[in-house]
Amino acid sequence: MKTTDKIRRQLAEHPVILYMKGSPTLPMCGFSSKASAALKDAGFEFAYVDVLMNPQIMQALPEVSDFPTFPQLFVNGELVGGSDIVEAMLASGELQPLIEAAQETAKA
Repeated sequence: MKTTDKIRRQLAEHPVILYMKGSPTLPMCGFSSKASAALKDAGFEFAYVDVLMNPQIMQALPEVSDFPTFPQLFVNGELVGGSDIVEAMLASGELQPLIEAAQETAKA
């Protein structure tokens, strides 16, 4: 299976997924730490992929997302953005309904 196909499968299987450096409990960069902390603090459930442990995904994901940096948050298979965008959307109230709708759809 091609790595891009694996990424597309992950995006289809997880309504909210964060591609990050490290894990939510042990982030390996400040930006990944900020993005995962924002999601956790807001009480959102999300899947994650540690791109440092999956270098093929780290290399191929920018092809899929057309976004060169990490972390990358996807909701319903669509790129939301990196840590600055996640924090700004959370602060403005835009992120909550987007994630809640994705999680409700996944439960249905």
